[in-house]
Amino acid sequence: MTLELVFVCPRKLGKLRSGPLGKLLDGYCDWLLECGFSRSTIRKHLSNVSHFNDYLDAQKVTGRQILSAEDVNGFFRQYPLWVQSRERSDNHLRRVQWSIYRFVRYLRQLRLFDSSAESAIFQPLLDSYIEWMRDYQQAAPGTIAVRSHSLSQFLKWLGPQATADGMSELTHETVERFFLSYAQKMGRSARRSMQSALRTFFRFCLYRGLVRRPLDCAVPVLRTLKLATLPRGLTDEQARKVLNRINCGSNAGRRDYAICRMLYTCGVRGGQVRALRLQDIDWINDRIFFKALKNGKDSLLPLTGEVGQSLLDYLQNAHPPSVYREVFLTARAPYHPLQKSSTLSAIVVHHMRSAGIKIHRQGAHAFRHSFATRMLQKGHSLKEIADILGHRHLGTTFIYTKVDFNALKQVGLS
Repeated sequence: MTLELVFVCPRKLGKLRSGPLGKLLDGYCDWLLECGFSRSTIRKHLSNVSHFNDYLDAQKVTGRQILSAEDVNGFFRQYPLWVQSRERSDNHLRRVQWSIYRFVRYLRQLRLFDSSAESAIFQPLLDSYIEWMRDYQQAAPGTIAVRSHSLSQFLKWLGPQATADGMSELTHETVERFFLSYAQKMGRSARRSMQSALRTFFRFCLYRGLVRRPLDCAVPVLRTLKLATLPRGLTDEQARKVLNRINCGSNAGRRDYAICRMLYTCGVRGGQVRALRLQDIDWINDRIFFKALKNGKDSLLPLTGEVGQSLLDYLQNAHPPSVYREVFLTARAPYHPLQKSSTLSAIVVHHMRSAGIKIHRQGAHAFRHSFATRMLQKGHSLKEIADILGHRHLGTTFIYTKVDFNALKQVGLS
């Protein structure tokens, strides 16, 4: 049996094979081995899943072939109360959650998990808005995700009124009351995101005839000056310090160095690095292709020696075997592309902190600001910088270079 490959204690084996999940864990263990997990990691996952097994046993969940989202949610509500007296850390709770999520992924493949749950009252309206954004506004998936997150908060606040019929009763005063309350608790970026989400949502409502008059103008305008803050990037000295502190002696270090070297040298977005595929690297002609994001322009940039060498070191010595064509994959099994922007930014933030760098806005985008500043200091025009950054409008590039007063003259003359 597969469990014997990772556990030797008869008592532990007996515990794992008992309870409602007992008949599933041998197959789950085999699945984890096929995914490439180490035996020590598998032991941790199975030990965490055993807590879920204990919960289901206490709830008398026996004889049922398919588990549900409510079973998982009930466990997540109950488990912190069980471990509170043991003084377990938040990290432990997160590890248990990740183990359960991975187990649920396995159950889904076997069609033994029912993820259906009672949807929120506003879900049909939100789904209709998302479809409109995608099909009629041609919004990018990232934009849709951000708008959906912001709009969900407004619809939850509305409560029972958050339906297609309820929109007809919505007033300017209600919209204004929500937004002002929200703005008092949130930062500038969150306020701007909510403004955009509400305005596009109310245009959607008017388009579909859900409201009688335009409500997008009811969203208050909280004016901020684009040039009121300092640039958020790294200085060239700070960027080099980050690169020099990355330990390339490990697989993760080789990957992270290649990522940060690319961000520093090419000035591309983190999302473009995540989306980079093996066929986008033209080794013969020393070029590298980055697909456009955020309605920008595709970029075909030189493959410099530093970037090429870091990529070769990663691909030859640290890139795991995988069916995926993306260049950068996770450093631990199961290997897959870096799917979230927060994942790549977390990598950059980790190495910034290791280098002792503290700036107002950390993350992958800090390298992009640093790149634009270096180009400007070397005498490149805003038009040249905009072309390399993939900007369609000089106004966007202007934000990256706002403290250079020589650049202000260019904008004034253009």
